Amino acid sequence: MRATLMYAAKDVRGEDVPDPKIQQPTDAVVRIVLSCVCGSDLWPYKSLAPTENPRHTGHEFLGVVEETGSEVRTLEPRDVVVAPFVWADNTCTYCREGLQTFCPHGGQWGVDGGQGQAARVPLADGTLVRMPVGEDSDLLPDLLTLSDVLCTGYHAAHTVGVQQGDTVTLTGGVAPARVFDRTVGLEDIADGYRAMNNREALKTLVRP
Repeated sequence: MRATLMYAAKDVRGEDVPDPKIQQPTDAVVRIVLSCVCGSDLWPYKSLAPTENPRHTGHEFLGVVEETGSEVRTLEPRDVVVAPFVWADNTCTYCREGLQTFCPHGGQWGVDGGQGQAARVPLADGTLVRMPVGEDSDLLPDLLTLSDVLCTGYHAAHTVGVQQGDTVTLTGGVAPARVFDRTVGLEDIADGYRAMNNREALKTLVRP
């Protein structure tokens, strides 16, 4: 399959990598339909030291379940799912408190990365969220924002205590209404990163 690999600062490539496979009974393999470049992806894009072991990139994706491990109970092949920007069991004390980013059994993407044609998802029952649409739905770009953008914005508003009718949300200036304003394929992934880094694009949608 094709996936995005980062070799060094400003060196991002779409290349052939091995297809993901079930490794644990709680895994799922997801064929990625849409992903995107996040602003946080620009940190390594600006600073990663050259390496002979390039890193998979991307942590926001939406796709279709292709295969599940023997212990996956809530998902089936052909389910359309969105992946939050971390993977977690969603059953531990932290997850039950809504702190999945602190799940002791979870982790950050990098397993196969989210900017590719497919990914292995650990702890699939706790990580993936099934969407009530088909993979041809016009809503997919909107639903992709559930992976990171919308929940990050909600967390910010919740943390500062914004209430209904509140007219004060303090820092950051006016938020752009458009989310995805550039679309690229994996062959052009470097252009997507470059556009965001140069502030020519707010957020790049990736169609594998």
